[in-house]
Amino acid sequence: MVEFWRAGGSVSGGSAAQVQAQAQELEAEGWDGQMFMDSQSLSADPFVLMGAWAVAAKNIKLCTGVTNPATRHLAVLAANIASVQSLSGGRAVLGIGRGDSALAYLGHAPVTLPAFRRALVTLQTLLSGQEAEFGTRPLFAEAASVESLALGARPAAMRLKWLPAGLPKVPLDVAATGPKVIEMAAQIAERVTFSVGAMKERLAWALDLANRAGGGRRISFGAQIIVVCHPDIEAVRAAATSFVAPLARFQVIQGQAAGPQSESDAANFAAIRGAYDMTKHDHVIAHDKLKGAELDWDFVRHFAIIGPPEHCIERLLELAAMGIERFVVVGPGFHPEAGQGGRSLFATAVMPAVRARLCGRNS
Repeated sequence: MVEFWRAGGSVSGGSAAQVQAQAQELEAEGWDGQMFMDSQSLSADPFVLMGAWAVAAKNIKLCTGVTNPATRHLAVLAANIASVQSLSGGRAVLGIGRGDSALAYLGHAPVTLPAFRRALVTLQTLLSGQEAEFGTRPLFAEAASVESLALGARPAAMRLKWLPAGLPKVPLDVAATGPKVIEMAAQIAERVTFSVGAMKERLAWALDLANRAGGGRRISFGAQIIVVCHPDIEAVRAAATSFVAPLARFQVIQGQAAGPQSESDAANFAAIRGAYDMTKHDHVIAHDKLKGAELDWDFVRHFAIIGPPEHCIERLLELAAMGIERFVVVGPGFHPEAGQGGRSLFATAVMPAVRARLCGRNS
């Protein structure tokens, strides 16, 4: 059955009562999972929020959306998510990427591909309760080796010794856009969440890469997509456009977009690459003009899913038929004025319909 997750930027902090209320409200709306942004300069700590949600809600799954292997030691990162796994009764997922705003706001670009691969392997080892080699990290450049301690015995490797017996392993979910990360993730992780938009041809390309690289491994595929569900497209045109650049920039953050693309797609990707303002990353609405480089409306509607419920339902069903099992929904797809009783139209009309029609296909 397909799962519906809310993207990380949708979580707000606040008092304990406010956090609890938000968790319970979204669980009641029928969401399967919630992502939690990990960007220390732009959002509250995800693991603190995940812990609060684990107690407040009983069924909703919890995932970093996404963390990175640089701002926390890998053993600390593994312990963080394993703690949420224990507290939630097995509802945690570790979502990870090479690093984005969390690193940019510390003066760094994403980690290298070799470093990312090593991090994924180490995390899988630690989350399985096994020992991992210490390795080296720049943060410890001025700290002497543990071998220098004048003791009879010293730790020889990293391990989460406190993991409770019988606790399910935390699944690793890699946020993937480019071909090398897609192939790497398919070889190591249990889950891969593509960030290539809702374009069928680009998702087909990503799925093909992952399936070939996975060599028959069972992998759960997800897609981070923008959905703006509203009966009046013109009423949400500006808002929908503003949400495209922050997601589409992953295609070009370190160069030209890979994968299939039309001339129009390439031109829009180029506009995003040259004009995206990372200093306004936490103010999505600021990206509707991209410093004068306006995105083409056809590109916006191709990259995102925008329209009334039936349109959203049909496009989601198309993507599910390709093998997407999990939708991480980004964007203002939640317009209370378009729904009933103050609830979002997407949650009340789209999610149940997609589930019902998929059940009908599989029965």
